[in-house]
Amino acid sequence: MKSIDALACLGALAQEHRLNLFRLLVQAGDEGMAVGELAQATGLAGATLTNHLNILRRAGMVSDERRGRVIQCRASYLQMNELLGFLTDNCCAGSVSASGCVPATLCQPVRSKP
Repeated sequence: MKSIDALACLGALAQEHRLNLFRLLVQAGDEGMAVGELAQATGLAGATLTNHLNILRRAGMVSDERRGRVIQCRASYLQMNELLGFLTDNCCAGSVSASGCVPATLCQPVRSKP
């Protein structure tokens, strides 16, 4: 990941509602959540929710898919893992003796069975 991409991701997450939305989507797993479910869970108005989701989409942190009348949103685990890797890439300058210095692990959501 390039610095400019990391900055876009961090900027998108640097707001309370967007961070909350992203964390809800991460918790939802690979299936994600419908926009209506996100609105109900957060209490955000439609236009406000759409704006926050658009910012997360532009940063590549969220994707969506239309299923008939429902828009299903998902966290981008690939982008999240790349951001975590970027942030921890040079953790403790490679020193294994530093306490608390453990590289980030990859998040791999379990797919729900159809």
